[in-house]
Amino acid sequence: MEKKKLLKNKIVDTLPVLYLETVILMVLGQFLGNFVLGIPVGIAYARNPEILNSAFLNTTLMYVIFWGIWAVALFWIGIRKRNRPILQAVGTKPQGNNWKYLLFGLVLGFALNGFCILIAWLHHDIVLTYDAIHPLWFVVVFLTVFIQSSAEELLCRGFLYQKLRRSYKNPVVAIVGNALLFALLHLANNGVTVLSVLNIFLVGILFSLMVYYMDSLWCAFAVHTAWNFTQNILFGLPNSGINVPYSVFKLDAATARDTLDLVSRERSLRILYFWLPVCCCISGEESMERNPWMCGQKHNIISILRKRHQVTSGAVQLCIRPRNGKRDILCNYSGQNEPCRLHPY
Repeated sequence: MEKKKLLKNKIVDTLPVLYLETVILMVLGQFLGNFVLGIPVGIAYARNPEILNSAFLNTTLMYVIFWGIWAVALFWIGIRKRNRPILQAVGTKPQGNNWKYLLFGLVLGFALNGFCILIAWLHHDIVLTYDAIHPLWFVVVFLTVFIQSSAEELLCRGFLYQKLRRSYKNPVVAIVGNALLFALLHLANNGVTVLSVLNIFLVGILFSLMVYYMDSLWCAFAVHTAWNFTQNILFGLPNSGINVPYSVFKLDAATARDTLDLVSRERSLRILYFWLPVCCCISGEESMERNPWMCGQKHNIISILRKRHQVTSGAVQLCIRPRNGKRDILCNYSGQNEPCRLHPY
């Protein structure tokens, strides 16, 4: 019976099955978000058809429906005992999930996309005209963009990455595996090209490296949010092939020679993909010094120096040395399988 259970768990945690599980969660989440919000919006539209002419309302609805992914994903994680440790990656237990890295992610996301837009603007690939800014609308839309961006990160870098990290010893499987699905999910975008899919795949790898090195899912939330908000809402450029009705600046499509996805991203690709891993590695060193085996970080161990006396029934105290560490650290392990492996959560 125990062998059958282990075999079943191995099959359930294989890459194709986890891909299917993630896609189902995404579809169910979007359905829930659309269904629940569709009821009040439909009632409001029946009373006042002009309500859907509001650029602010349309933009807000486009993003806020992703709350359904949060609801479905957290429900699925919570009801399955094997998945519940993933909740720790979303909460404050990982030391990288703090306000410092959240702010760092927002600044980094704005700077990276702002740099791309600056290149396109200086090269006259795009022409932007100022429209208007409404402070309250600006804040509300930012929060809805955070819901959308963090929902995608919750599925890919939260659920899928953590499951793959647990199932496969090699972290490359988790890093590349979730980034590949992240890219495939964008194949239905308007105007999708080989370059745009490659770009999304590489961005997925970079977000995964942030979780791996910096121990911070929150930072990935923030970078993704700032990137989408800067491109879509602040400068009115298409994101994932979609132009939103509300934005601070408007793109002059008549004079634009190309879109940001096809021009400025291509020109800034080398700079973007060189500096972000460097930032992750530098920030990750500090995080690893604080806690060498929190969720998402590198868990490599040079050696298990010695196995000490049994402290409780079924529990063993190990003295280990992390790869980056200069001193031994005591670690209690209780369980039967893989006594020398520190899981990512």
